[in-house]
Amino acid sequence: MTIDQALVQRLAPTGALRAVINLGNPVLAHGTPDEPGGVTVAIARELASRLEVPLTLECVDAARRSLAALTDGTADVAFLAVEPAREVDVHFSPPYLTIEGVYVVGHDSPVTTAADVDRPGVRVGVKQGSAYDLYLTRTLQHAGVVRGADGVAVYRESGLDVGAGIRQPLTALVAEEASLRLVEPAFMQIQQAVALPRDRGEEAADALAGFVRDLLDSGFVRRELAAAGQDPELAAG
Repeated sequence: MTIDQALVQRLAPTGALRAVINLGNPVLAHGTPDEPGGVTVAIARELASRLEVPLTLECVDAARRSLAALTDGTADVAFLAVEPAREVDVHFSPPYLTIEGVYVVGHDSPVTTAADVDRPGVRVGVKQGSAYDLYLTRTLQHAGVVRGADGVAVYRESGLDVGAGIRQPLTALVAEEASLRLVEPAFMQIQQAVALPRDRGEEAADALAGFVRDLLDSGFVRRELAAAGQDPELAAG
């Protein structure tokens, strides 16, 4: 990405690229706040390198905190699912990977497909402010959404009918706990993108979009997913 200094100033106005990393999504990031890793950390490092500025990382445990860091001015870029409710405040790059939102239920649940969930009286546990919280709040016509720090945790703690979450961690969970099962098919496709505050302008958004397309075309995203132990096929086509 060829970029002039005026554009660098828009993307990293403090002289360092401030990226917020969501450790709450294990597909995107892992490790600790002191030593984070994963595809989002790799993308942030590569962007800072191309801008020729230092990188600072702020680690959070939820997407809503990533969004808050952008909107309160403490971060320059974040890694978020594309969602209409967020586009009021941020520009999104093209998606760099796609993951799935799935339901988990007890083995004796009458829910057999994702379509069974949207019925009167059904209560679904979600992680507050997550992409699937926003999506289900927007699309469920009959079932109710119950929010908490984690979709499965609130499902268990509140005795709900269904828990919602990301396929990879829920697949690992049901492999460990015979009392739970996944509900197929996935209820949503979650497109993950790089976001920056909307007030940075269209030129900065266009430059970020070009950067992400280059990472996809070069195979960077696939390589970093594999290096993090994630499926490289998750990379956007």
